[in-house]
Amino acid sequence: MQFTFAASLLLAGLAVASPIERRDGGAPVTAVDQILQIAPKSKTCDGSADCRTAEQAAPFLIQAFQDHKVYNAAQIAGILSLMAFESVEFKYKHNVSPGRPGQGTANMQMYPNNIKYAAAIPDLKSKAAAFTENSPDDQKNELLALVTDDKYNFGSGAWYFATQCDKSVQDSLASASDDGFAAYMKCVGVTVTDERKAYWQRAKKAFNL
Repeated sequence: MQFTFAASLLLAGLAVASPIERRDGGAPVTAVDQILQIAPKSKTCDGSADCRTAEQAAPFLIQAFQDHKVYNAAQIAGILSLMAFESVEFKYKHNVSPGRPGQGTANMQMYPNNIKYAAAIPDLKSKAAAFTENSPDDQKNELLALVTDDKYNFGSGAWYFATQCDKSVQDSLASASDDGFAAYMKCVGVTVTDERKAYWQRAKKAFNL
């Protein structure tokens, strides 16, 4: 099959570590393998509380793509490349430089987006109602703590793409073009840098795009 991660979403019950044949006849790869191609440093962790390995992250990422109905391989590749870059390959869940209160998740979302994200999660919706964009810094970090539980932390990228980027951006990224990636970065509020492009190129290679 051409798209390992996409296939793992579409085939119910497929384990994260289950190998899938590649179209080019190469050795079978798994979702964990694909994440490691994009974020090679996520093979191990340094013991920090925030850090997660590719193997730890994979089940939550797959679930997030299922939950938000993101099945296109190029879209998945783009989202994974962004999260890998923003979280320093899943090492951090919160912004460490310059240390903005309330900014974080694997998608490194700004605090206002984390309010929206928490409000979109049934188990957090009632708690999210207590926070506003003008909440003091300690409360902003309280909200961040809610959405950085692993089951939510790795869902932020798929949520943002599916709910905060319009259909034209989604369709453009689905083409796997560099213009589509640039449109996605614009939706996120950043520009394409050489480093971001390097993650995107690795992601495309991981998905045989």
